[in-house]
Amino acid sequence: MSKAAQLAALIGSGQAQGDKNLIINGAMTVDQRNQTTTATGYTVDRFHVANVNFDELVIAVTQDTDNPSGNGFANSLKLAVTTAESAIAADELLYYNTRLEGQNLQQLCYGTSSAKSLTLSFWVKSPLAGKHAVNFYQTTPARSNLQSYTVSSANTWEYKTITIDGDASGNIANDNSVELYVYWPLAGGSDYHGTPHTGWGAYSATDDFMFSDQVNLAGQTGNFFITGIQLEIGDVATPFEHESFAETLQKCQRYFQRYVSGANYTAFGVAQMGSSTNFKCAVEMVTTMRASSTFSASNTGINHGPQRAVTSFNTSYIGKERAWIDGTCAATGLSAQQSAVWNANNNSAAYIQFDAEL
Repeated sequence: MSKAAQLAALIGSGQAQGDKNLIINGAMTVDQRNQTTTATGYTVDRFHVANVNFDELVIAVTQDTDNPSGNGFANSLKLAVTTAESAIAADELLYYNTRLEGQNLQQLCYGTSSAKSLTLSFWVKSPLAGKHAVNFYQTTPARSNLQSYTVSSANTWEYKTITIDGDASGNIANDNSVELYVYWPLAGGSDYHGTPHTGWGAYSATDDFMFSDQVNLAGQTGNFFITGIQLEIGDVATPFEHESFAETLQKCQRYFQRYVSGANYTAFGVAQMGSSTNFKCAVEMVTTMRASSTFSASNTGINHGPQRAVTSFNTSYIGKERAWIDGTCAATGLSAQQSAVWNANNNSAAYIQFDAEL
């Protein structure tokens, strides 16, 4: 079947229409954390970096404006190696990943004879030409499918596509847990590569995570960029599904919500004092989160007359749609039953956040 006929079949089946992309924030437009990541952790929304056991490597991961011009992208995810690792030890590892919920993957029909093929497409700009890797990893049971792609020219935007067969022997639980990872292994020691199996198979970390002969992106200074990531059903890479910033943000807020003050005394909510030093405040999430989240905050205060710094929190209830925040503040003139404003403590970078990441 020609590519035109395949595309027509996809359009007819609805797979090439809205919400075809299983990846959230593949254009790297949403960056609620708005920070430089130098260790293991989340970067732009829905993308995670791991920097494991290196003793020399220094990285800086940020949202960037470098992009494949003329293809509709304004942003990319940039990993800068500012200090290289002279020799990679067996247990050292560097990678990106994004994580997908099982209940959003039931249409793949994994574990049945109707298991669907998947096509991953993306734009990449690597400081090294040569063999690179992508690893598709299922969690229950642990199964993987390691694939390679080749960068032809260093420091040049290139478009890549990878198609994998469906996994008739796999299983994807119908729940809100992570059931599929997509990894971009960037560098790793012998604990993570050996002789990988072909296609889908039982996962062995020492054989199947990455290729032993792929480029080592931790071994020299340089910048690795990626954007335009799309994962779709079928064996044809269709044009990237651009969506509005607001739509992408709402999808990302299922997993993480951060509210930054932007001004010195911006209000986060109306609180009631339970005593001269304790307050309670109800917070509504902007969208239902994946699961009960972890709460944290920085540089917040309480105002009822004089401003008082919040010194600690006791999160008595955090659900998927709302939270009941208990806090302690300095004792200066407040009393039980008074209303107060929970706000930024004279700090335009103050924030509160809820984390329900996979």
